[in-house]
Amino acid sequence: MKDYQKIFDDLLLIVRRESASDLHLSSGRRPILRVHGELTPLLYKNVLSAEDTFGIAKLVLRQDELETILKKKEIDFSVSAPGDMRLRGTAFIRARSVQMNFRIIEPVRSMAELNLPQDALGRVVSAKQGLFLVAGPVGHGKSTAMASIVDAINESRREHIVTIENPIEHVFTDKNSMIDQREVGRDTLSFSSGLKATLRQDVNVIMVGEMRHRDTITTGVTAAETGHLVFSTLHTNSAAQTIDRIIDVFPPEQQSQIRVQLSTSLLGVLSLRLISSARGGLIPAYELMFNNKAISHMIRENRAHEINTVLETSLEEGMVTLNRSLVDLVQRGHITIDEAFKYSQNPNALKTLLR
Repeated sequence: MKDYQKIFDDLLLIVRRESASDLHLSSGRRPILRVHGELTPLLYKNVLSAEDTFGIAKLVLRQDELETILKKKEIDFSVSAPGDMRLRGTAFIRARSVQMNFRIIEPVRSMAELNLPQDALGRVVSAKQGLFLVAGPVGHGKSTAMASIVDAINESRREHIVTIENPIEHVFTDKNSMIDQREVGRDTLSFSSGLKATLRQDVNVIMVGEMRHRDTITTGVTAAETGHLVFSTLHTNSAAQTIDRIIDVFPPEQQSQIRVQLSTSLLGVLSLRLISSARGGLIPAYELMFNNKAISHMIRENRAHEINTVLETSLEEGMVTLNRSLVDLVQRGHITIDEAFKYSQNPNALKTLLR
């Protein structure tokens, strides 16, 4: 009988050694790592069988989680590994066998360590209420950045912080604040019910893993309006798209109301892209928007597509367009001009900035 604990531990050692961000385990394939954005099969490892992937699944999943995947065919979960290593996992059924993807979760790191705009984001750390959103594609550091901001609050303020996640990713340690982390499915039935419950828990700061459904967005915006500081993430590509995505979740007859609420409760949006640096590792390019009178007016009047114009003219307020962030990375020798154009959403404007 195979020792699946040893097999899994050996794979995690390779993950650490190669600085991989993801580990893929599928029957009929060798284990595959994602290193600096590229998939890398471990050619010196044996091809995994369906028995192998199920054996590892039984190792990393609780009994109730194992029952869930057999019944519902997929589940998100988290794993703690030796050496303070944590992984966010997804298990699903393919061709009658269990497949698993693991995302490696780094320990909570400071904004400076993550190369985030620490001074500009300081206004979010000190804010008493409002909604701040972290946007970007899958795998581009949204959860890591949000955890960094929340931990800065944990260090600098005496607050009650509640997180609602699916699954719990970064594990916080109480510093000056008290942090309660709740996992959907284990500690609360849903994001929406967990978020509603926080409003009765003498909470100051709320971190919601993702705002995906109308009930969660409605409660989150209401919480921000009623004196709470709320953080969450969305899979969007810019501040303007983030605002439109929130509004589009609602039926047409409710969109005017949510625009008004969002125009007053939104603190800002940080949109991220993680890019391989010529100096090693990954470095973020970002767009950073803070809500001001001009942007608030645009949100109310359904003119979110004009927000980029405000970003271009509000550098003194700490706002940054993605193009300006890309130019900064080029000038500091982190990325090439070709790489900058690959990530730019407005290549013509980028060309002007690079002259």
